[in-house]
Amino acid sequence: MPSAAMPLAGEKFVTLGVGRETFAVDVEAVREILDPRPMAALPHAPPFLSGIIEVRGRAVPVIDLPKKLGFSGSALDAHSRIVVVEVRMPERDLIVGLLTDRVFEVTALDDQTAELPPDIGVRWRSEYIRAIGRRNGGFVIVFDLVRLFGSEEVALLAAGEDA
Repeated sequence: MPSAAMPLAGEKFVTLGVGRETFAVDVEAVREILDPRPMAALPHAPPFLSGIIEVRGRAVPVIDLPKKLGFSGSALDAHSRIVVVEVRMPERDLIVGLLTDRVFEVTALDDQTAELPPDIGVRWRSEYIRAIGRRNGGFVIVFDLVRLFGSEEVALLAAGEDA
C-alpha cells in the first residue's frame, strides 16, 4: 500500500547533511547557522546533548544530530555547522542548536507533495519525520521538530538553558 501524500506547496526548508543522508527543517524555525565553537559540558547529560553555547547572550543547548538520530557521531570538520532553531512546543518555545555535518541550502522540495514515513510493519522511531520529499533526485527527510524534541527531552534541555 503506498504512503499517503501531504502538501508542501510554498514551503521552504533548510537542508542539512548527516552522513550520507539529507534532512530538512522549516526555514521559519531557523534563527541562525553558526560555525562550531567550544561548548560547555553539562553533567549527567544524555549522550546526544553535546553541551551549551552562548548565542546573543543566551545559553543554548546543542544536540549532536547524528547521535540523536541513532547514527554514529562524526568528527567536526570545515563543513560542520550548528543550526539554531526555535521549536514552538505546546508549553513554551525552545531554542536549541542542531550540530550537523553540513548545511546545503534554503530551498523548496522538488515535488509539491511529499510522502508520510513508510509503514515497515514494525515499530520504529518515525514520529520525528513529518514527511519524505525529494530534491535533485534524492530523498529529503523533513523533521517534525516538536516531536524530535519530545516532552521528556524538553525538560532536559530546559535545564541546560537555565545554566
